[in-house]
Amino acid sequence: MSFTAAASGFLVFLLSVPVVQGQDDWGVTCTSTEICALKGSTVDILCTYRHPASIDDLPITVVKTLWFTKEDGDGPVDLRTDSEYEGRVEYHGDQKKCSLRITDLRETDSAVYKFRFITNHPNRKFTSPSGVTLTVTALQVMRYWTSSQPQLDCESSCRPAGHPSYIWSKNGQNIKDKTSSPYTGYIDSTCSYSCAVKGQEASRSPSVCVYGKTCSKVTYTNRTICALKGSSVHISCTYNIYKYDVISKFWFSPQYSYRWKDSSQPEDLRGNSEYAGRAQQFEEKKGRSTLKITDLRESDSAEYRFKFKTQNYEWGSDFPGTTLTVTALQVHVTRSSVDQFSTWAELKCHSSCRLAGRPSYVWYKNGQNIKEGTTSSYTVLVSPSGEIVEGSSVTLTCRSDANPAATYTWYKENGNPDHKPFSTEPQFHFVSIQSSVSGEYYCAAENELGGNRSASISINVKYGPKNTSVLVSPSGEIVQGSSVTLTCSSDANPAATYTWYKENRTLHEGPEEGYNFTSISSEDSGTYHCQSENQYRQLNSSSLFIDVQYGPKNTSVLVSPSGEILEGSSVNLTCSSDANPAATYTWYKENEASLKASEQILAITDLRPEHSGNYYCEAHNKRGRHTSTLQLTVVAGPWKSTAPAVTSTLLLVIILLIFVFLWIRGKRASKQPSEPGERPDNGLQLNPGHVCDTSAAAQTQPTEQQDDLDYATIHFSKIRPDPLYSNFKLQRREEEEETVQYAAVKFRRPQTAPGSQEADEDPSELYSTVQKPHTNPRGHIHKAF
Repeated sequence: MSFTAAASGFLVFLLSVPVVQGQDDWGVTCTSTEICALKGSTVDILCTYRHPASIDDLPITVVKTLWFTKEDGDGPVDLRTDSEYEGRVEYHGDQKKCSLRITDLRETDSAVYKFRFITNHPNRKFTSPSGVTLTVTALQVMRYWTSSQPQLDCESSCRPAGHPSYIWSKNGQNIKDKTSSPYTGYIDSTCSYSCAVKGQEASRSPSVCVYGKTCSKVTYTNRTICALKGSSVHISCTYNIYKYDVISKFWFSPQYSYRWKDSSQPEDLRGNSEYAGRAQQFEEKKGRSTLKITDLRESDSAEYRFKFKTQNYEWGSDFPGTTLTVTALQVHVTRSSVDQFSTWAELKCHSSCRLAGRPSYVWYKNGQNIKEGTTSSYTVLVSPSGEIVEGSSVTLTCRSDANPAATYTWYKENGNPDHKPFSTEPQFHFVSIQSSVSGEYYCAAENELGGNRSASISINVKYGPKNTSVLVSPSGEIVQGSSVTLTCSSDANPAATYTWYKENRTLHEGPEEGYNFTSISSEDSGTYHCQSENQYRQLNSSSLFIDVQYGPKNTSVLVSPSGEILEGSSVNLTCSSDANPAATYTWYKENEASLKASEQILAITDLRPEHSGNYYCEAHNKRGRHTSTLQLTVVAGPWKSTAPAVTSTLLLVIILLIFVFLWIRGKRASKQPSEPGERPDNGLQLNPGHVCDTSAAAQTQPTEQQDDLDYATIHFSKIRPDPLYSNFKLQRREEEEETVQYAAVKFRRPQTAPGSQEADEDPSELYSTVQKPHTNPRGHIHKAF
């Protein structure tokens, strides 16, 4: 059995096998006979007891149970009445279970604890012979030297079983990755060190200076303080700072870390609005700081820590401080005696924690001061009867005038005429009365001369709320707009009043059990709990989370990057919506039937003008759907916008150059003189005097007399034939091929006068290429002139 699972505090069971204490059918069995627990923690001592079912035909019932460590002249002293344990002891058990819980353990609590039960048999009671030995210890940091280096060990007077993990701190700040004892690593002589068992950080050892010199440390005057609601409290500590000057020092409470700008950086309590005008910090002398809180509220119950900072270091915020418990006084009925005529009750002024010192009490009756009452207990006579509170001690006494003396029998009316008696003693004791025994009781007195029955007495056990819970109707999923009712259920006598909370914010207070939402909305989602209360107790239910489901709303589209969207760039369209359960998303483009995407983000790369248009995303869940539209406009980039202008300019320049070229060419052609025999239209001009000269002399002119040849292209027109060439006949070639045919034409100069040298041959011999249109027959011309 691990020591962390055996009790709510730090426990070590040195002997963990069940131990039976008793004989025959009487006995007490405890899970351990020796327990080690840390100072400031909580311990549970677990036992069961047994007894015979009956003795001499008398059914045996237990009328009283108690735990004790010491005895006085009247016998064992019940821990519940011992002032040393006031507010720290609880008894738990039913069906022959007897458990003792002690909170806020002190080293003075180390003792042998014994259990005792008393039955309805006048001579039968039992006490565990050996009991359970509890040792309360405090952790200490011990220093050892090994090879000239100090080593730190976390020690206590009783060692935990198994292999617990430890937490080491340096200057009030936890050291990560150091979970074993002894501590190994660099030890700073200017710092203080402390240790704790993991899971029991509240029971940390005091900070110590390893080298025995002055070092930085904080020591709290009290680890726990109990104070009354409406009063004032002083929480103080002493601190020492090594060498450096203080920059800041203040008190803070870790429970308000959610309000800090940085949850790892504590903030001064005086800046908290909850303590406005109520928190003061002062120093009675150097090195001693005190936090004063006035007009205490129960919400002030918290842990308070001190912190200081220097230029080079600061005191950490992990070191436990002082835990304050703010309580309100209540009057409890601890013991009463009831008969058919009157009730005697013992009243106790109760608080949830033990007040410091030995306070003196003042009792009031109907608003009037009762001077003789100065202790926390007060005994009163209530006539004809008074309230009986669950857990108190009640005695029923049957009295009768008879001679010889009568015998007595007790009955409880339950509608059954054959009901059996439950006691044959003049008195019947309820050690810790429970609500289940409420009912009508009577006794019968009888001797040899006759018998008599008493009138019935009603026992109405009052108790504070228990089994408080929250129910939601209708059950199942909650949809926005529907009607929902929360019901606070609690067992209490008298009936409880109810207060509803949402995240600790008060919603409603009154006798009504239900809290109704006529048309629930998404803003009503959250954690709810109720508190049931009567004059005996307050009890909170467990929290219930209301999850209101609704269709998507506030759907919107975010464009990233923002600004002008240029062609060729990329863009992300992000769709967001408020929905429960979370929405899924679908993207569409207007006038396009195809689905664009089914993700929350639609990414478009390499944007083009055709991507422009209206896009809309649809957010949908099982509760509905909602659409948001976005107009996307793709703007041409700078190079695209100037391209048409550049193209137009180049085209105009080209046209202008062509025009100039043609103009110059025409100008040159008009300036050239016409040769004799040439036509003005640059066509072929033939000399009629030399046409069809086929003489041998003409054909045998020396080649050296021939001048340069000129070439021209002759086009034949089918529509308008030139009369000059109308006598030319084209010879059709057998092959119908589209080739170029040549006609050789020779021109001769006129001969010179007689007696002169032979004139030179005309240099303007012309070779002309004749090309007929594709639609005309091709001919071959070879004529000499």
